[in-house]
Amino acid sequence: MSKEIIKKNNRRKFILMLVLLFSPVVVSYTLFFMGYRPGSLNYGDLVEIEKLTGSAGVTQDTNKILRAKDLHGKWIMLMIDSGKCDEACQQKLYYIRQVRTMQNKEMNRIERLWLIDDNEKIDPELLKNYEGTLFVNARDSDLLEQIPTRESRRKHIYLIDPMGHLMMRFPENLEPRKMSDDIKRLLQVSQMEH
Repeated sequence: MSKEIIKKNNRRKFILMLVLLFSPVVVSYTLFFMGYRPGSLNYGDLVEIEKLTGSAGVTQDTNKILRAKDLHGKWIMLMIDSGKCDEACQQKLYYIRQVRTMQNKEMNRIERLWLIDDNEKIDPELLKNYEGTLFVNARDSDLLEQIPTRESRRKHIYLIDPMGHLMMRFPENLEPRKMSDDIKRLLQVSQMEH
């Protein structure tokens, strides 16, 4: 083979290598500028992460003031509603209890918290049926004011990570199986000791 043919072959190989090396970069920039965004795996909406601080009033069962730092170390499913607790409220209580139970051996890493945003008395039957849920009178509290979407916060269930950051909000018309899958995934990847 002549030197010229070898030079051409080497040049072709070099150009092919450059094309192969730069093609992922070109494709990624093209997709980015075309506005392509892959779908998310999670069911809940990620919210702007905010560390919760302050206190939330008096717990129903122990008459102690609940501070945000008391919640550290566990995942918290949080709901906000009136003490009257209509049908939608009771459904949320049921869902967070069931979703926690669906985590099987990991369920001890999760707490359930109901922030009551008014001074209505809770039906004693609810306290009995949802034993294990922290019932906290949070009217006018610092903690309640940090939860976003004030006008619709009664419609959602929120998730707080073990470091005390509000991080996720689940949709109004909740599908418990999908919520459970999100939490199961988070528990699997979480490196927190329990």
